[in-house]
Amino acid sequence: MYNKFRNYKWVIIIVSAIVAIVAAATAFFVIKEKKKKDDEQLEEYLDYSIQ
Repeated sequence: MYNKFRNYKWVIIIVSAIVAIVAAATAFFVIKEKKKKDDEQLEEYLDYSIQ
């Protein structure tokens, strides 16, 4: 019985680690896209303000 719970513990640990990695990667790419969009808007604003 102890061995059964031990196996579940490892499954939960592995699934939790995978979820954490996916969440971190998603946050990284969302922030990267937002920064890219902000930079494009700033560049567009500067182009129009110079003219």
